[in-house]
Amino acid sequence: MSEIERSTKTPVPEEYDDVRIEGYEPLISPALLVNEIPPTKTSLKTVLKGRKDSAAIIKGEDDRLLIVVGPCSIHDEVAAMEYVKRLKALADELSNELVIVMRAYLEKPRTTVGWKGLINDPDLDNSFNINKGLKKSRKLFVDLTNEGMPIGSEMLDTISPQFLNDLLSFGAIGARTTESQLHRELASGLSFPIGFKNGTDGTLGMV
Repeated sequence: MSEIERSTKTPVPEEYDDVRIEGYEPLISPALLVNEIPPTKTSLKTVLKGRKDSAAIIKGEDDRLLIVVGPCSIHDEVAAMEYVKRLKALADELSNELVIVMRAYLEKPRTTVGWKGLINDPDLDNSFNINKGLKKSRKLFVDLTNEGMPIGSEMLDTISPQFLNDLLSFGAIGARTTESQLHRELASGLSFPIGFKNGTDGTLGMV
């Protein structure tokens, strides 16, 4: 009996695959979601200006200060809209000295356990309706940028940017993923400035 024949006759134990998986629910495709919730003309203008301003400051071509400010993460869309209106007024007032980008983080990196953010668990009840979370998140990003405020978010994985990156003016790679080759490759392909945080050991050696 050949090695190939022998391998095909090896008994496969029950529950051989997906032993830790409870079930599957297909994600909506990025193209379908973008088509369902497209950016407004104001959103597109805001995103492009935010990208150009951020890049110019980082390159030293603009002497204003780039400020990324906002909540740790967003879980309440109504509160986020109230926040962006107030922040936009301040950004306009200080536009000669500052370029303000609103921090709009929708995912929470976890060293142990805890709520993983609006995308992963939009109902905050461990139901993990990710399709709902993606739709709510994209709608929120369109609404925020439609107010004329550029936004930034963390690139926590390689999936969510496919649904949201056309609405971002700035991105960040967090401490837990700064050393990840996959995230470095992701950053190299995005169309907006990316900031790398210092690693979890607090140093800049891995950046």
